[in-house]
Amino acid sequence: MPIVLSNSLGTDVGLWDLQVAPFAARYSIWRYDTRGHGLSDAPSGDYSIDRLGADLIAVIDATGGDPVDLCGISIGGMTALWVALHAPHRVRRLILANTAAKIGHLELWTERIRVARTEGMAPLAEASMGRWFTEGYRVHSPEIVARFQATVASTSVVGYTGCCAALRDADLRTRAANVTRPTLVIAGKHDIATPPQAGRWLAEHIRGARFIELDAAHISNVECAGEFNQAVIGDHHG
Repeated sequence: MPIVLSNSLGTDVGLWDLQVAPFAARYSIWRYDTRGHGLSDAPSGDYSIDRLGADLIAVIDATGGDPVDLCGISIGGMTALWVALHAPHRVRRLILANTAAKIGHLELWTERIRVARTEGMAPLAEASMGRWFTEGYRVHSPEIVARFQATVASTSVVGYTGCCAALRDADLRTRAANVTRPTLVIAGKHDIATPPQAGRWLAEHIRGARFIELDAAHISNVECAGEFNQAVIGDHHG
């Protein structure tokens, strides 16, 4: 059974390192770098959720044809939601983590794009850590936080701003209720980027969705890896 993993803004396939061993007993694991991130190409210009969704469908197609379990965090979650709406026959089960049907607002993404283009990725990388991890986790796991900060800092400005444009323009709120696949929504209690109420909104609008809240900030699959993994594996059927 394949599971396809879609990463958050400013990360790469390393986001999922703590999922690989636990998931391997149940799944064949497919992780990829979102357009503009990691080893993926970073074409110039604005990206769109449609483009990111088409990229993800191409990854799903590469798994060999069976419907997949699809798990995404943040922009990866929004991309997974788009796929579940546009290609439901390709999705067996949907896991939406630390995401929303609309993330942020015009001014936020406009400012992120401005900073990346004028000051580079370093200030964005430093600021992201305060949103991504709780203070307690930053104190107790500084080496992991430093690794994530370095990943954001090394992200392509062109790729990062292209994805910021996709987030700026994407709004799936009017369509979320059309999801027909079994859905698990995971939120972080301390997540200020995609607050728990955004996850609850998804769970309330997607028929039959299950909602869980972890004691984490935005990168819940790292900060609460054990609980995250159990939630995903525990919802596995077949």
